Parts: sequence; structure tokens; C-alpha cells
Amino acid sequence: MAVYSDFLGENGGTYFYRITSLDTQGVERGFVARQFAVDRLLTMVRFLDTCTARYHGAWSHRFNGATGETIPFSQYDDGGDFVETAYLVQGLLTARRYFDRDDPAESEIRETVTRLWEQVEWDWYLGKPPGRQLYWHWSPRYEWKMNHRIGGHFNECLIVYLLALASPTHPIPRECYYEGWVGGDGCEYANGNTYYGHKLWVGWPYGGPLFFTHYSFLGFDPQGKRDRFCNYFENSRNWTLINRAHCAANPGSHKGYSELCWGLTASDTPGGYQAHDPRNDNGTISPTAAISAMPYTPQESMATLRHLYHTYGRRLWGPFGFKDAFNLDKNWFADSYLAINQGPIVVMIENHRTGLCWRFFMSNPEINPMLDRIGWTRE
Repeated sequence: MAVYSDFLGENGGTYFYRITSLDTQGVERGFVARQFAVDRLLTMVRFLDTCTARYHGAWSHRFNGATGETIPFSQYDDGGDFVETAYLVQGLLTARRYFDRDDPAESEIRETVTRLWEQVEWDWYLGKPPGRQLYWHWSPRYEWKMNHRIGGHFNECLIVYLLALASPTHPIPRECYYEGWVGGDGCEYANGNTYYGHKLWVGWPYGGPLFFTHYSFLGFDPQGKRDRFCNYFENSRNWTLINRAHCAANPGSHKGYSELCWGLTASDTPGGYQAHDPRNDNGTISPTAAISAMPYTPQESMATLRHLYHTYGRRLWGPFGFKDAFNLDKNWFADSYLAINQGPIVVMIENHRTGLCWRFFMSNPEINPMLDRIGWTRE
């Protein structure tokens, strides 16, 4: 499983990204030796433990890969980023279960990950005085000035609440799931409409960008799991099919769109980084959108992977895999590979093939009792 953020920093020509357990898959498939992965991961968790600035246990959105010093993401975002922290913890907990051998290095990985996990003050991010809804940011200089609450609409942040509820040391009250994440009566969280013949139980009209169905489910397995609103695997599948059907219908008459060329999410564009979905479609297709949906739509996603590779060749494919995006209206292909889009491709292909990352994350002893605590059921 990969846990990633945006670019963190550069030192002597070395570029640092927040990637903690891509090694899990590398070891499993024989791409790297287990000891190599253990040494690499041990370096990472030691750095996270001893070098990086933390804000009531949370990490910043960006930090320097050599010093651990926070790199402000914006004027007021110079402290803890709670959503990025949750993605990081999701991967750390996956690695904690995978590297299970009784030797000093793997034992240190498990012990360090446990300490990092238990030090995150999930309840602090309910604000002061604490409410029922989590905040995305806290800064020692600006405190809660960003005022970005998490919840009320379904998006990429479900994992934040699940981990906050599962914390063995700083859990949030169980009422926060429905009062905070769902946002009370759920009238804005729920959808219930049908688009292109596919029902969407929760989510924006037409579903929003596809990364909403990826990030929280890199480790957390939605198969057969539901709250009072929906089965989240089936919701993600239909969301993906709506996105694909929109591109096939192509109401904006964008070049190249078809049942094989689809996938709207957040990515680079000719005008900079933007989020795309059926209601905000400027003709930019992002390979991560369709390919990271592999567990939900395996046949459709594989057909698109092959189409993109064979049709666009070196314009879209390079030494690190698919480039971030392309827009045929403008004859534009990105030169970039964004870690936050590359990571889900690798993880979700593996979850489709073997369920590896889902299996190890879900085996953490804190996860299933948390689901029982908030009333999720298994089908």
C-alpha cells in the first residue's frame, strides 16, 4: 500500500514524497527484497518519529524531506493537516500488520508505527471547545483560522472519521460519525438519484471527482460494509460507472471521449491543478481515475488501461508509468507524475488482484470494533 502526499522537499537532487509502505507490494511480488524494504521503511518511520514537526500528533501537508521542517501549504496552512495525516496513518497501519516477523528491525517498525498512531490527538481536531465535527487544519500561529470543517457531504475524508473513532488513545465520540461526518440528518450527504441508469446513494450530483472513491478505500475495505445510507463498495462502483457513462455520452463534445477513454478526477490540466467531474468537465482525462477504480469496475478499467497505453504511447506513458493527465481539445499531455495520483493506481490494482492492502489494514485490531461501535453492518 502506498501512502503519499504532494512533493515534500528536495535535498542534493533527491526528491522526497510521503510514501511509507509501497514496499508491502514490492516485497509480496518479489520486486524488492524484504530486507531492503524493511530498511527503507525503518528509515521512514524513524524520520516521522524523530525529525518531523507534529501538531497535536498530526503532520503538516508538506515538510522538508531532509530536516522535517514544515513547508507551509498556504498562508494559514502551516500546521497540522488532519486529512493528510489520516492517509499517512492508513498506510502505516497496513505496514504494521504486514511486517510481522520476530526480528529487531520489523519489531521496531511495529513499535514505532504504534507509537505514532497512538500519539495522534484525533479529539483535539474537534476544535476548542470540542464539537462533533472535525477540522482539517490547526496551526500554532493561526489556530483554527482556516475553519475548514470535515463532513456534511461525502468526499475523500471518510477515513479521517473512521481512524478518529478507532483511536485507542484519543478517540472521538461515536456520535461524531453521524453528527459530524454525515452532518446531522444527512439531507446533504445522501443522494438517491439515478444518473445514466446508475443509482448513487451518497455523493454529489453525478458523483463528483473519482478520487473521492479512492483515497479512503486504499486500506479500508468497503466490500460488504454499509451504514444506514448505503453499501460503500456498490456506491463507489455506481459512481465510477456514472463517470464513465458521462464521458461516453460526451455532452461537452470533447475530443477522444468514449467508453474506453474516460476518467474525471483531480489532476494537472493545461491551466494548472484542478478537480474534474461531470459537472466540471474541461476535457481533461486522468489515467488514475479509471485505473484506480479497478476493484469497482475491473473489466471497464482494464479496457481503458490498455486503450490509453496502446493509443497514446509515449505521449502518455513514461519511466514512472502513466503521466498525470491529457486534454486532446488542447493537444496537451502532462509531463508530470503526481504521487497523490500514482499511489492509488498501484494500490487499487493490487486490491483488485489479491486484496492485499485491504486485508492487512482491516486486520488491525482497532478497526472492526470501531465499525461495530458506530453501527456499520456487514452484508
